[in-house]
Amino acid sequence: MAADGAELLQALEEISRSRPDRVLRLRGELPSESGGLEAFELLIFRGFSSSVSHPTAFDPDQPALPETALITSAELLQGPLNPMAEQRLAGPAAPTGFLEPAAWG
Repeated sequence: MAADGAELLQALEEISRSRPDRVLRLRGELPSESGGLEAFELLIFRGFSSSVSHPTAFDPDQPALPETALITSAELLQGPLNPMAEQRLAGPAAPTGFLEPAAWG
């Protein structure tokens, strides 16, 4: 299930502020300059989003994803993230499922 990027991202960032022990990884697609679609990966931790696949604005008040982004899946990870020993707690699942704070464990 794809979801609208900006509003969904803002709501998930808000929930993550109260869960410093969780990281939410979002995956989806962005329109590319060549006219096709390009995969993206974004992490949300302590209320902030950071793209691991595309550059983002330095200004934290600017959205990390353009309005044309489609968020297609989410995974809940143990935080803080340790790339050498990543612990997945839930997902992949529909990103809207994490709009409920109880889904964050």
